[in-house]
Amino acid sequence: MSLKEVQSTLESGEKGLDSNEAGKRLKSIGPNELTSSQRSSLKLFLSYFWGPIPWMIEIAAILSLVNRDLGDFLIIFSLLLINAGIGFFQEFRAANALEALKGQLALKARVCRDGTWQDIEARELVPGDLIRMRLGDIIPADAKLADGDYLTIDQSSLTGESLPVSKKTGEIAYSGSVAKQGAMTAIVTATGGNTFFAKTAKLVENAGSGSHFQKAVLHIGNFLIMLALVLCVLLTIIQLGRGDDFLQILQFVLILAVASIPVAMPAVLSVTMALGALALSKQKAIVSRLQAIEELAGIDILCSDKTGTLTKNQITLGESAVVGARDESDLISAAALASQTDNSDAIDSAVMSSLPDPASLKPFTLKKFLPFDPVSKRTEGTWQSPDGETICASKGAPQVIFDLCNLNEDERKKAEATVHTFAEKGLRTLGVARRENESWNFLGILSLFDPPRDDSKSTIEQAQEHGIEVKMVTGDNTAIAAEISGQLGLGSHIHPASEFFAKDDDPANLSLGKAEAIEKSDGFAEVFPEHKYGIVKALQRRNHIVGMTGDGVNDAPALKQADVGIAVSGATDAARGAAALILTQPGLSVIVRAVELARQIFERMLSYTIYRIAMTIDIMIFVVLAMLIFPTLGGVGFYPLTPIMIILLALLDDIPIMCIAYDNTRIDPKPVRWNMPRVITIASTLGVLSVVQTFGVLWLGVHKLGLSSDPTLLQSMLFLQLVVAGHLLLLLARTSKPFFIPPFPSWQLLGAVILTQIVAMALCGFGWLVPQLSWKWIGWVWGYNLIWMVALDLAKVLLYRQLDHRSRHQQQLTNMSRRIDG
Repeated sequence: MSLKEVQSTLESGEKGLDSNEAGKRLKSIGPNELTSSQRSSLKLFLSYFWGPIPWMIEIAAILSLVNRDLGDFLIIFSLLLINAGIGFFQEFRAANALEALKGQLALKARVCRDGTWQDIEARELVPGDLIRMRLGDIIPADAKLADGDYLTIDQSSLTGESLPVSKKTGEIAYSGSVAKQGAMTAIVTATGGNTFFAKTAKLVENAGSGSHFQKAVLHIGNFLIMLALVLCVLLTIIQLGRGDDFLQILQFVLILAVASIPVAMPAVLSVTMALGALALSKQKAIVSRLQAIEELAGIDILCSDKTGTLTKNQITLGESAVVGARDESDLISAAALASQTDNSDAIDSAVMSSLPDPASLKPFTLKKFLPFDPVSKRTEGTWQSPDGETICASKGAPQVIFDLCNLNEDERKKAEATVHTFAEKGLRTLGVARRENESWNFLGILSLFDPPRDDSKSTIEQAQEHGIEVKMVTGDNTAIAAEISGQLGLGSHIHPASEFFAKDDDPANLSLGKAEAIEKSDGFAEVFPEHKYGIVKALQRRNHIVGMTGDGVNDAPALKQADVGIAVSGATDAARGAAALILTQPGLSVIVRAVELARQIFERMLSYTIYRIAMTIDIMIFVVLAMLIFPTLGGVGFYPLTPIMIILLALLDDIPIMCIAYDNTRIDPKPVRWNMPRVITIASTLGVLSVVQTFGVLWLGVHKLGLSSDPTLLQSMLFLQLVVAGHLLLLLARTSKPFFIPPFPSWQLLGAVILTQIVAMALCGFGWLVPQLSWKWIGWVWGYNLIWMVALDLAKVLLYRQLDHRSRHQQQLTNMSRRIDG
């Protein structure tokens, strides 16, 4: 709308609104602030006790109470509280994005009410208010500029533009941006949730992607619960059919279920990630959401904001074209005479910092200075030299300087060609002139650009070596984005966001074709916050795990939506609040190290998961098979393990499991993510082979070692077998390579395994809590398991090779299909 149409629609004049009308509008429209639904801390905490995984732990606790085992109940309930506490604390710390966004808004506003100017709370502004803005003010609401010479506004935190923007009468100043130069009055057009700023806040509130970690734990938990329940029901039916006592069967089955259901899994994985977060903090990367560590290991696309992230967000002089000046130094010195050091102008600062000799201007005395304004589009400085000579210099838009110097046709064509050449590289230009003998002499052209950070190119190369594709996302124009992208080796396919986001498109639900086009692009220019958010959503829709770096309010929605939002050093509170990873030192190099650490942490979680599934299969299936095949031994009903043995087995297993968080692991060269069919295949294979291994001890004990007459000795042998085999299996599951190839187990893990083995042997050798077993049979169990360890390791390596071969073959078919489709 035109200025007059706005004034008419909002019934606002040169004296603004009267207090009564403003009060009515405030009551009708609401205050000029962001609103959001607050979730109580209690509800947030209680939410961690609701869901499939908490249910799994709670059922185990209830089973312990039914079995009157208070000790097991207390241990299981403690695990539930620890897991909920860790998750609640991390989410509570990260849930401040909207509060940080509110902090970006102005607190006070200068408004004309009842014909007089006054200061009021910014939250009391309403559409139609006449406000005044000047240097240093945060714009309190969206407003149509009405009167004044000019206003230069820094809106980089909203739009990502690297340079302040000059606004004139009739244009909109966005809420949350900062006035850098000039002063103007304006009519408020939108407040609160209707501002451009509020759209960003709304995106942050609604953004967020599901955790792959949570999905993986859910899959694993469901698999193990179903397996345990089916086998428990089967065992109960069979034993009841044989006439066993119901209470005895119930007690045994309940204890077996508690020992088999992975109640410690969420806590073990959370502790593993918590220790990883501590390691990352030492690398100057703060984790605000634990699950982000697992996501960081799998990111295959990193969307990086340009301004302030890949670049320094510091305007610098680039190439120059010398025309009438003596040399480049003379050209820059003349531009410096048309600059001021105390007005915080980015261009003036760039010129002054490029002076070959800053002290050369000290002898000169400033007589008059005309600042830049959108009408004249140039600055002018008049100085007096030490010998009394008056020197006048000007810099500004090239076309304006050409006119000022009255260039002839040939001179103008050459100068315009130079400007065009710079523009093709995405560089802004300044014309420079000096007045000599009452006429202006054209000295040449300076170019301006925001240079890349010193470590950006090397960091991008390292990321690519780790299988991560980097895509630039910037609010600057396409030419500038393409130039920087070329310098950093990111590719040349940079597209303006308007190619993918039509006016009526929902950024969160782009068509499949547009999502695929976004996936193939090297970068994006001229983007708004909803575009960045939509780009991340589109890439996630294409099954990518997406990382997003940024530092401004405009990055916050995309940071929140990304699988891993990364706030770089110096980021705004809003960006840090929305991010899952916060860098505390400049540059992006720490991201690569964070990815390496995350992949090591992922390997530890994967090792534990494979081990836990295999052990559950081993214990559950073995016990059921043993009771099916050997219903009686020595004339009595045979139970391969006693209830106390099952509890001891669970406790001895958990000690080294907790130490897996410290284990040494390899760094995968490519992104890693949960592949549940692969995990289940490997774990199930190792589990089934372990059942064969354990059943072999039972068969040999009955038929070859003569222990069938004393089932209690057989029970002790089977207890020791499961402890020894379980810990050796943990050492096998921790790597896809042969167990004797580095990286070797950490001293913490190996020490825990040795300690628990000593305890288990002592229990059996001295008859503590279990029937005593001779040291000869203890040595026999160890020899048997060491032989099986080599066999299991060989089977594991062959299985991994077969799965890797199949995966490569499927990938080749997929790539071939894509080429055919393309």
